[in-house]
This record gives sequence, C-alpha cells and structure tokens, in this order.
Amino acid sequence: MVKAARTGADGTLGRRNAVRALLKDRGDLLVVSGLGSPTWDVAAAGDSASNFYMWGAMGSAATIGLGLALAQPRRPVLVITGDGELMMGMGALATIGVQKPSNFALVVLDNERYGETGMQMSHTAHGIDLAVIARGSGFRTALTIGTMAGVTSLARVLHRKVGPVFAAIKVLAGEDARVLPPRDGVFLKNRFREAILRKADSR
Repeated sequence: MVKAARTGADGTLGRRNAVRALLKDRGDLLVVSGLGSPTWDVAAAGDSASNFYMWGAMGSAATIGLGLALAQPRRPVLVITGDGELMMGMGALATIGVQKPSNFALVVLDNERYGETGMQMSHTAHGIDLAVIARGSGFRTALTIGTMAGVTSLARVLHRKVGPVFAAIKVLAGEDARVLPPRDGVFLKNRFREAILRKADSR
C-alpha cells in the first residue's frame, strides 16, 4: 500500500484540480459521481453523456458503480464520491471486494468533512483509514493520495482493468462554487443509457 501524509483541512490539494486531472484523458470512461460536491466537481471538469450524476441516494454511489461495471465489463468505470457518502454504505466495499470487477475504480475525495450538512468533521478526521478498510475488503489496490503527482499516476491506471482499485485523495476542506449538471433524473438516465448503447453499436 502507498500511503501519503494526511492533509485534511491543512492540505494543499484542491478537489477540482484533482478531478480535472482524473478526467483529462477519459476516453470511454463511465463516471458515477456521489451526491453533493463530487457531482459539482465532475460537472466542473466537463459535462458528458457518460457521466451519471447522483443527486440523492446517499451511500449508493459505489454500489451503482459496481452494478455498472458488472453490466459493462468492456468499459472502465470510475466512481468519484466523498468520505461522508461512502461511510453511509461501507458494506459496499466488501461486496466490491468479493465481486472483484477488474474494470472498476472507486475514488473518494476525502476532505474529512460532511460537506452537505455543515462541514462537520467526518470519521476520517479522527483517524479512520479508508484505504486500509478497502484493502481488507479485497480491493487489489488501495491507496491514500495527497499530491497531484499521485493523482496523475492514478489517472493512468483507470483504463488498465487492474481493479478493483480504491484511492482516497486527501483534499482541502473548503467549498468551491457549485457547477450544477442537469438535474432531471429521467433525462440523465436516458442520456447515459444512450451513450452506452452508441458505444456498443460502434464496435
């Protein structure tokens, strides 16, 4: 396991820069974003029909991504969510570890805060190590990242089907301006489905 120093509220890594770096050369990557700030971050990096934004269902981003990875084994799947959202559904890590989809990666933007309810400190601010839990749950790779160099290295493995991959990226606890993607759930579902079908038809 590669473990970077904890940064939390005193770190220097901005969440928007991290997400932008992850999605810079995304190719055919399918992205599921957890509710709240991760969704604003993914939208800020560029709206795409291959993005499935979560506007609710806290704790479900990882399992939705897992189902997608199992249903679309030829496509790389990336879930981008927050530490608070993941901790609402920690059992998902064990289920992913059992299923072991090689095309799946789970990235947690860990600001050690519950951003949607007032920036209260989350469990990771008190020493809970999500990468250790992911490793114990059966992920093939589990990292804690605190530098842009680490993010760039992670981006290079997203298409290699060496998963399941887990990475907790330690980011600043400040809030960025919201960049809101489409909010209509039916529209997002249909757009995402059509993007998958178009890619399948082109093979």
